[in-house]
Amino acid sequence: MNHPEHPRHQLCDELAHPVRFSLVAAIAGTEESEFAAVREHLQVSDSVLSRQASALEAAGIVGIRKGFVGKRPRTWLSLTAEGREKWAKHLAALNAIAGGNP
Repeated sequence: MNHPEHPRHQLCDELAHPVRFSLVAAIAGTEESEFAAVREHLQVSDSVLSRQASALEAAGIVGIRKGFVGKRPRTWLSLTAEGREKWAKHLAALNAIAGGNP
């Protein structure tokens, strides 16, 4: 008997970490989000967000842009095109798993 692949195989391993999942969820509906706003929303420290954002950047999911507003340094986070695809696929897999689709 040939069964279709279980939806868990469509999950993105990089999004399994709760902070990474939350970070991508927080910025998915935006073009770009300021680091400090995301940090406050997720209720994590600078170092935790920086570490997780860097891991997602290395995976090609998140883009990190640094610049200045006046003389103050700022960092912005955004999803890459690949990141948006992985996010959509990950959510679809979660929905399929939660829906109990065999």
